[in-house]
Parts: sequence; C-alpha cells; structure tokens
Amino acid sequence: MKTLVKTFTAAALIAVSTFAMAAEGPGSKSAKATINLSTADLALDHYVAVTTEGESAGVEQIFATDFSQKVQSANAKTNNRDQVVKYLKKQKGEKLNCAVSTDVIEESADYMVAKVTLKFENFTKTDLVTLVREGNSWKVSSSVNSYK
Repeated sequence: MKTLVKTFTAAALIAVSTFAMAAEGPGSKSAKATINLSTADLALDHYVAVTTEGESAGVEQIFATDFSQKVQSANAKTNNRDQVVKYLKKQKGEKLNCAVSTDVIEESADYMVAKVTLKFENFTKTDLVTLVREGNSWKVSSSVNSYK
C-alpha cells in the first residue's frame, strides 16, 4: 500500500511540474525579462550586447517605438523597429567576431549620442546611436550604420 501511495504521489508531482512548464511556454522567460535601462550608459551597454553578443533578453524593451536604422552603403537602406527586432531575435546567441569600442559624443539629461565601432578583420562598421530618456528609462531612438 505504501508503494502504491508513493507511486501516485510521484506521478502527480511529475504531472504538475510538466503542466507548469507547458503553461510557461517556450521562450517566455526571456520575453518576460526586464532589463535595467535607468541610465543612458546601461541602455548603451545593453544595445551593444544585443547587437554584438546575441543577447535576446529585452530586445523589444531597448528600442523606442519610433526607432529607425539607416544603413549607409552602396545600397542605402532604412529599417524600422519591427524589422530590427525581428532580425536581432533571429541572431539570438550569435556573437560577432570583432573588437567593440564605444565613445560618447554628446550627452545631456535627456539624450545621448554615442559612436559604436565594430572592427572586423577586413572592415569596420561604425554605428552612430541616439538614445533618449522616455520616462524613467532610456531607449535607442535611431541608429546610422556605415562601413569602411
């Protein structure tokens, strides 16, 4: 009788934990993650992590609703927020093989302009990033990329 009770208890625990994991859904932990964007420096660091290190937590959170990205090259292109977020989610876990440096060009209480340089083996990508304060958090409002 004791063995039967233990078996039913173990089966019930397995069922409950399985249902709990299924209710959470795949990827829901990263979607629910709240990133600290209370300062421009934290927001810039997270932007660099998202774009160069494949960080997926807080991807939607980092970009302003009116975000735009301009890519200056022979085939100049403009991407909106949804396009960039979708692309970065596909790059989850992918780390770029480059040296990264950041320089703050201009900063005030409500905005920051920074230069993010990605030095690859055969070329360099320069990303001019504008961050703005929205309430109590900072968001990336625009990005202009150029290549050398």
